[in-house]
Amino acid sequence: MSNKILLLEDDLPLAETLKELLEDNSYQVDLATTGDEAADLTYENSYDLYIFDINVPEIDGFELLEGLREASDKTPTIFISAMVDVGHISKGFELGAQDYLKKPFFPEELLIRVNAKLSKSDALFVCGDFTYNEQKNEFKKADIRLSLGEVQQELFKQFYHNQGDVIDKDILLECLESPSSTALRVAINKLKQTTGLPIENVRGVGYVLETSRD
Repeated sequence: MSNKILLLEDDLPLAETLKELLEDNSYQVDLATTGDEAADLTYENSYDLYIFDINVPEIDGFELLEGLREASDKTPTIFISAMVDVGHISKGFELGAQDYLKKPFFPEELLIRVNAKLSKSDALFVCGDFTYNEQKNEFKKADIRLSLGEVQQELFKQFYHNQGDVIDKDILLECLESPSSTALRVAINKLKQTTGLPIENVRGVGYVLETSRD
């Protein structure tokens, strides 16, 4: 499955050039020309990378990323902008961007940076139709984003970091707000139903996620 990118750029000739280049390199690209349009797309879709111009109509790129970060959206972000003073560059990184590319630039330079960002975020845990992106702390089943509660996430991460190893029940009980053997059994069954993960009970010891890291 190819990585999906949201490109926010109101200069249409540049936007079309970048979109074509990225798609020619096997990326899926959604193009927005206003901040409002980009915000709507983030509500409707899940992306692997944002590329935001800053000075765009309606919501500017800074305000858009700030809102996304406040909503716990940790999608890696590259700013592209003609605003090249230190203050704007510093603000971009303070808001949570991973890169800032000054206009004008060669489109191929953006491609190099995109490849670098996505090669780091491309490592997914996959088990059946369930996937986990550790960098983004994102859970999906059949490509649909899952919303796991805090307890579910804590339990999952214990299994994720100890794949193939039996985890003592006492360790898993620490993930619960009100620990008990019954509550743990219910919580693990709920996690299994939500994710489809092959978590098995080892009687008298604990639980194990029987899968590889590959």
